[in-house]
Amino acid sequence: MNSGFRFRCSVFSYWKFFRKLFFLLILMGSYSFASAQDSVRIFTFSDYADLIVKNHPVIKQSELIPADARTELMQARGMFDPKLASDFSRKEYKDREYYNHWENSLKIPTWPGIDLKAGFDRNTGPYINPQYRTPDAGLVYAGLSVPLAQGLLIDARRSTLRQARLLQDIAEADRRKLVIKIMYDAAKTYWDWYFAYQQFRFTSEGLDLAQVRFTAVKQRVEIGDLAPIDSVQAKITVQERQASYQEALMEFQNTRLGISNNLWTANDEPAELPENAIPGGVTLPEPTEEQLNNLLTRANQQHPELIKFNFKLQQLDIERRFRQNQLLPVVNVSYNFIREPVNMGSYDAGWWMTNNYKVGAEVSFPLFLRKERGKLQQVRIKQQDLRFDQQQTQRTIATTVRQVFNQARSYQQQAEFQRLATENQAVLVRAEQQKFTIGESTLFLVNTQETKLIDMLIKTESLRTKYAKAWANSLYAAGSNPQ
Repeated sequence: MNSGFRFRCSVFSYWKFFRKLFFLLILMGSYSFASAQDSVRIFTFSDYADLIVKNHPVIKQSELIPADARTELMQARGMFDPKLASDFSRKEYKDREYYNHWENSLKIPTWPGIDLKAGFDRNTGPYINPQYRTPDAGLVYAGLSVPLAQGLLIDARRSTLRQARLLQDIAEADRRKLVIKIMYDAAKTYWDWYFAYQQFRFTSEGLDLAQVRFTAVKQRVEIGDLAPIDSVQAKITVQERQASYQEALMEFQNTRLGISNNLWTANDEPAELPENAIPGGVTLPEPTEEQLNNLLTRANQQHPELIKFNFKLQQLDIERRFRQNQLLPVVNVSYNFIREPVNMGSYDAGWWMTNNYKVGAEVSFPLFLRKERGKLQQVRIKQQDLRFDQQQTQRTIATTVRQVFNQARSYQQQAEFQRLATENQAVLVRAEQQKFTIGESTLFLVNTQETKLIDMLIKTESLRTKYAKAWANSLYAAGSNPQ
């Protein structure tokens, strides 16, 4: 068989191989091929994040944190609820009435610390204490109790309510922290799926190339153009790539399961990632010093942990003011006017103007104030301890942001260098294949260059994935949503 015929057979046999190789090289920088296929649906990270925010049970669970804090606020407000009370007792022994004791009261606490009181008492009987005795019709009273020292500016009720209000902001920071953590974990899962898909498709194309080449080599061996050992070498390449393909397929399937694990319907039912879904490409901003400064500013102003420190310090400041107020003596005065019930048939607008009243004063003061001073000192120690934690946490957050941002910048640069090197490797593969076609190269060199190209393509995507995950980590470290 003449050499011209052998050459024409070689060209015909390798035409399909060239098409496969060209397709593999195109995959290096193009992601539009998927969108051109009707059977493929690109599932972007934005789509993925939106579904998580809307339906993920842990995101919904995070709403329980501020809801629980609102119950604390409700309880604190309950300390200002008006209180209606009634107490009745009667004693009768051996057909003899001793007393009838009936007290009714309405107490209304107010924000300034003044308690408003009103009530009706009816205490009768021969053995009733004279100071509690009332006319047979009873007595009505109305008045107030005012603190003049301790409790004038702040008391336990106002302190608890103010701290409960700040607890709402702390709970919101905890909710944001949980949401950000969920979104960061989801981002890592998505980019793992992205890399597994890229690795799978490059490995799949590499296997197709090896199978096409094996078929072509067999044909050339049959016509005597190549030695039989070349077909053995081509078969080994197919088998090696089949093993790599199975491993890549396993990784792709497992990462798909990881994506599905975060997908839920609006009815709280588990959802599955569609079989035809593939990840979108990596589209991220280039890391710059300006972006780093923005992240540091955002971390200082919006990081949930730092926000919690600020509100906890405000809570302790309220507690400190309350404990300082406890050092003052208790000086409470009360005044109540009293009179018999009014006959509604002869109503008098000035019925409450009377000289009958009850007035009282209460004064107490611990001589050593050891309990009060100990409580105050304890609060001050907590404040100092929390400030130290705040300073260290603030610095740790800033350092972490810088570290992960440096990683993102390094991976972005590495990915760009790797992309350029991969393009040059593609040139070598084409050249080596052309040399092999005309008999100036060996199958071993072609396989080596082609395998290296596939490895470089996968490494490029690996660096892009690391860059995407490092960028998400930068946002997470700054206390921002990686969405």
